[in-house]
Amino acid sequence: MSHPQSYEILLFPEPQGSAVRAPEPDTAIRSAVVDATGDTGESGYPRYEGEGMAADINPATHTVEALLVDGSELDYGLTARIAERARGTGGTGEDDRAG
Repeated sequence: MSHPQSYEILLFPEPQGSAVRAPEPDTAIRSAVVDATGDTGESGYPRYEGEGMAADINPATHTVEALLVDGSELDYGLTARIAERARGTGGTGEDDRAG
């Protein structure tokens, strides 16, 4: 199975209340393009790194399975998503990662 060579990860504050809609991409508080390292992360998924982020991403679902931001775990209250049109993937859907 061929894995995408890069993704764009967007960080958002978690929605308050019972919001169901995904946040708009231009409301991200931080973003980074991460490139495949060729390694497998501790979660068992391919590892991607770049711009201060290191992520294990499930290529089948385009879900962020593990994430470090500037060497630390994702803060509570933040959510990571794969950008709608990630570079080098031909476009992917947006997916959640529980923070």
